[in-house]
Amino acid sequence: MNTLSVRKQTSFRLSEDLLARLQAEAKRHNRSLNNLVESVLMAFVAERPNKTTLAAMKEAEEAKNLETLDLSNFRNFVDSL
Repeated sequence: MNTLSVRKQTSFRLSEDLLARLQAEAKRHNRSLNNLVESVLMAFVAERPNKTTLAAMKEAEEAKNLETLDLSNFRNFVDSL
């Protein structure tokens, strides 16, 4: 699996206080500032659910087509998965 991705250099203007806090946090986690910031930004954009997830959430909220599970025999239920 190719895990390399094309990187593009960019710049941002950050307050000195925020930059210092980010640098301290990166050092605390033994990471580069770039790695820390990229990870935080990736987590932020990954939190947005995709269309399939949104549809499943809507279906669950509307309680349509939901099955009732018989948990009286939990072991059989787990084995059936």
